[in-house]
Amino acid sequence: MSGPRPTVPLVVESPLREPDGMGGFRLTWQEVGRIWAEMRSGAGAERLAEVGAQSVVTWRITVRAAPAGDPRRPRPEQRLRLGEGAHARRFRIEAVAESDAGGRWLVCVAKEEAPA
Repeated sequence: MSGPRPTVPLVVESPLREPDGMGGFRLTWQEVGRIWAEMRSGAGAERLAEVGAQSVVTWRITVRAAPAGDPRRPRPEQRLRLGEGAHARRFRIEAVAESDAGGRWLVCVAKEEAPA
């Protein structure tokens, strides 16, 4: 049996809260690592958004496991980015679990974020 085929380059991003100059904060994203992944789309759904219906797709993203504490080891508060600039796609990580008994692979359950 063969394992996952990580052929998609992704960037791991962590959220940062930065002062907005008016006493509050704004959320920005900082690159913390680059990884290769296998991506498989899952179930889709429709949700009601401010401007009407919005499609939401869940993704199973499999990556090589990095040691605990390594910044390239994805965590639920992070996101994964595919591509650069205005056309980049972003996937919010909701859960991470080991996918094999040896702990060599991680599966990230993520939802694709709507473009900002």
